[in-house]
Amino acid sequence: MNRKTSKFAAGLLGGLVAISLTACGGNASPGGSTAAGGSGSSSGGSGSTIELAISKSSQDSIFVQQDLLDGFEEETGIKVNLQLLPAEQTATVLQTKLAVDETPDIVQYNLASATTDLNLERNFEILDDEPWVSRLENKEVLSAYGHVYSFHLSQDTGMQGVVYNKDMFEELGLTVPTNFEEFLAVCEKIKAAGITPVFMPFKDNWAANVWPAAAFADYAEKNDPTLFEDINSNKKKWSEIPAFADILQQQYEVYEKGYTNGDILSDSYDMAVGKFLNKEVAMMFMGDWLIQNVNDNDPSMNLGVFPIPYAPDAKLGASPLGGQLFIPKKAKNMEAAKKFFEYAARKDVAQKIIDEQKFVSNFNDVTTPELPEYKQEIVDNYITPKKTVLTVDAHMLVDRSELYRLLQDQFAGGIDAQGVLAAWDEKFAQLMKDKEVEGF
Repeated sequence: MNRKTSKFAAGLLGGLVAISLTACGGNASPGGSTAAGGSGSSSGGSGSTIELAISKSSQDSIFVQQDLLDGFEEETGIKVNLQLLPAEQTATVLQTKLAVDETPDIVQYNLASATTDLNLERNFEILDDEPWVSRLENKEVLSAYGHVYSFHLSQDTGMQGVVYNKDMFEELGLTVPTNFEEFLAVCEKIKAAGITPVFMPFKDNWAANVWPAAAFADYAEKNDPTLFEDINSNKKKWSEIPAFADILQQQYEVYEKGYTNGDILSDSYDMAVGKFLNKEVAMMFMGDWLIQNVNDNDPSMNLGVFPIPYAPDAKLGASPLGGQLFIPKKAKNMEAAKKFFEYAARKDVAQKIIDEQKFVSNFNDVTTPELPEYKQEIVDNYITPKKTVLTVDAHMLVDRSELYRLLQDQFAGGIDAQGVLAAWDEKFAQLMKDKEVEGF
C-alpha cells in the first residue's frame, strides 16, 4: 500500500475509534489541518440556485428534507434543486459529470467511496477553513489525506449486519443465531410461519456486498490480520482465500433455499422500509440506518441488528460514515454551496436535526440527545465491548462497482462464488495498476 492510501486508511480507523469513544460518553479531540483555497465560482447571493446531486436510494437523507431546504431558501434566498441519480449508476453518472464539467454544486456520497470512485483530491474542495470546522468534535470522520473534504452533522458510523424484527423473533420463539447453521434454522421457522425470512434488494447491486463486506473483514481480523495489506500489495489474491468463496456461497444458499423474496434482481432498496412496516419480511442484510428509516415512519417498530452469522462469534461490521456532502472544485455556485453547509451547521438548525435523527453530534456546542433503544443496544453490546470490525470498504483503494456487478451475476446464475473472486482478481489488479499502486 502506498503512503497516501495508508494514511487514509489510518485516518478512517482513527475516526471510527473516536466514534466509539464518543458513543460511550467520551470526547474525541479534533486533529489539525492546513488551509487550501478553491477554484470554483464565488456566486452565492440571493436568487442563486444550487444543484445537489444525490442517489435515488438516498432520498431519505436529512440534507434533502423539505423543511431544511425551505428554511435555507427563506433565510438566504438561495434555492436548492435536487438531481436524483439512478442508484445503480450513481458513481458512473457522477464520474461523467465531473469529467465533462457538468458538475453539481453539492454531491452527497460516502467519503471512503469518494476517494476511490470520484478521485477526491482532484475533484473536490478542501473545507479546512470553513467556520463550522472549528466546532467539530471529530474531524477524522470527515477527512482524508489530512484535510476536511466533507460535511455532516453526525460522527456516527453505520453498523452493518442483519437487521431484524425483534417482536417477530419473540412471537416465533426465535433467538439471535450465532452461526450459519443456526441462521438457516431461523430462516426455516420464519418461512414456515408464512413470512419472507430475508429481503434481498439486489437490483441495487451494492446491497449484495453487505454480507461479504462484514464477514470478509471479520475473517481477516481473526485469521489473517495483514490480509488486506497483502491483497493491496499483490502478495495475495482474493480467489486464494477459500473462506471468501465459502462466505459468498453462504449468502447464495440463503437465496437458493427459498428464504428470500423471489425477485431479488428486480426489487430495490427503496422498497425495504415498506417491507418491514408491512411485516412482510423478518430480516435484511443491511446497516442500522435502515432501522432509523423504518422508525421514522413507525416509531413502534422494534428492530435490531446482529452480526453476519457466517461463523461463531462474528463481530458487527462498522462501515465508514456515509452520506457526507462534498463541493466539487468546479462548482458554479461555490459560495452558495458553502452557505448551505454553514446554515445546516448553525447551532439551532443542527440541534433540531440531531434531536430528530438521534445522531451522535459532531459539534461541540450541539448536544447529543438520548439515543434510541436500537442504537444504545449497539453501543452496549458491540461498541463498548469492542465487538465491531471495520468492513472491507475501509480497506479498499479502488472502485468496487465491478465487484458489486459480479455479486449480482452470481444470483443471476451466470457465475459461482469462486468465479466471482477470480473475475474480481482480474478487475482489481487492473484498477490497482491504473492507480499506480506499488506491486501491480
